[in-house]
Amino acid sequence: MTNMPLIQSFPSPNFNERRGGAKPTVLVMHYTGMQSATAALTRLCTPEAEVSAHYLVEEDGRIHQMVEENMRAWHAGTGSWRGMNDINSGSIGIEIVNPGHEFGYRPFPEKQMSSVLWLSQKLVQQYEISPVNVIGHSDLAPGRKVDPGELFDWEMLSKNGVGLWPVDDLDEPGSEDSFFANLAFIGYDITEPELVIAAFQRHWRQGEISGEADTETRKCAASLRKQVEGLTN
Repeated sequence: MTNMPLIQSFPSPNFNERRGGAKPTVLVMHYTGMQSATAALTRLCTPEAEVSAHYLVEEDGRIHQMVEENMRAWHAGTGSWRGMNDINSGSIGIEIVNPGHEFGYRPFPEKQMSSVLWLSQKLVQQYEISPVNVIGHSDLAPGRKVDPGELFDWEMLSKNGVGLWPVDDLDEPGSEDSFFANLAFIGYDITEPELVIAAFQRHWRQGEISGEADTETRKCAASLRKQVEGLTN
């Protein structure tokens, strides 16, 4: 693990009980998509907004804990991942300060990503969260969300034991039909094909957000399916 960053308590009133006694099996990354950390913290603590997260990570690396991990924070909204529809009950949500695509999307600073890595390592170890269940908001809600976006360093996280990253181990990308089967196997709801392809690319083929199932995108999906099969066998 990296060195432990500063963690501050910043309680939000926006939470409830996890339904059915669910335990966290999914870790969801978000960007705040607001003009400042202060604005994001205020919104996540405003009852009328009805949104929250378990943690918020500032650009300087400071971490705010907003909701206790055993409680259901309101961060995911409508969406699905690997057949789970109530993502909030079965997940932990991390908000990462970044203005997002609306206010000037920019790279995530090294100090911030170091804290995200430390926190994520802690959570995936504590709750035994599978690498395939470390996802972005856009993965579970491709029709609504684009965060944390194509500048988020998923590859670095994967190299440090958090999440998956495709490897160049396949020569045959497979057909378009097999591509969508691979996306479904990985965890996506494939009812909106073009949006799902773009969400997949935003996470795992970040230099090409075309929404088209080109050869390299299909190879990425096949590589990831192979890895997921290894996790589930």
